[in-house]
Amino acid sequence: MSGPGVGFEYPRRAVTWTKRDVLLFANSIGCQADELHFLYELHPDFAVFPTYTNILPFKLANTDVIDFYQSQKSIPIPGVPKFDPQRVVDGERKIIFLKQLPTSSEGRQYEVRTKVIGVYDKGKASVVETETSIVDKETDEVYSSMIGSAFFVGQGGWGGPKEWDAMFMQDCIGPSAVNYPTPKGKSPDAIFVDQTSLQTAHLYRYLIMAMIASLNGDYNPLHATPEPGQRMGFGGVIIHGLYSWNTTAHGVLRAFGGSNPKNMREFQARFASPVRPGDKLTTEIWRTGETVDRDGFEELRFVTKNQDGKTVLSNGRALIKVVNKSTDSYGY
Repeated sequence: MSGPGVGFEYPRRAVTWTKRDVLLFANSIGCQADELHFLYELHPDFAVFPTYTNILPFKLANTDVIDFYQSQKSIPIPGVPKFDPQRVVDGERKIIFLKQLPTSSEGRQYEVRTKVIGVYDKGKASVVETETSIVDKETDEVYSSMIGSAFFVGQGGWGGPKEWDAMFMQDCIGPSAVNYPTPKGKSPDAIFVDQTSLQTAHLYRYLIMAMIASLNGDYNPLHATPEPGQRMGFGGVIIHGLYSWNTTAHGVLRAFGGSNPKNMREFQARFASPVRPGDKLTTEIWRTGETVDRDGFEELRFVTKNQDGKTVLSNGRALIKVVNKSTDSYGY
């Protein structure tokens, strides 16, 4: 594929994390007391929850609060207008897990490597699609690869390519994206519920546990104060899309993968509509019965809706090595 900005690589950036960061992330996405390998640093199988890699491009090597908008003012993409980071939301994310992260970066050097896949002009918004990898700087080993799309609200009309077929925040389909609909006429194989609260956005943003503040690294004011959401037409504060994305990943792995991080190979979903503090999120998961390799990873489909039945995560797909053959409905 060719087009403005395609193939552009951002400067590589160092990234670090600690065991404390990993523990607090696991708490923030709802890991339970029977999943001590995510919650207790002395557990013999202590491990990083796989989707923690989502956090690292925000956190980088920072250990304190940063100015989110200033941090997002990156080097301009050649041939593309300079977009305003104060009006951006996620469109879709997919992560391929290639190697398990160690529980801290101590003693090694890791970096974030990001390149542009495409930039699209949708008139009312522009879409930037990127591939971001977490890499061992010394060995070039890739730990995870994430394909993501960002919607820059109200920043279209510059004459760029328009290959995206769908409307903003409805069904965000990229040029090479594939749809993964949930089965029709079949009851889900598992259901789980997450009741958010008025504090959820702040808890995820800061990871405040037992009144001890540690920092997730994603300090977007959109999730802390009402003004940015009002300017973008959301009416006020919305919860991080990555909160629902990560809590759903946890629910899927818990329901079918035995909470074993090695049993998740891929996870993806579209951000179909905003989640607001206090929303009740229900996720339905279906097994397809289709294995994708000799290791026995099975494709699962899922959808997450709020209390009004509105879809907040669509196009949900995961590759899981299924070890829990039957599950019951449950909630956090």
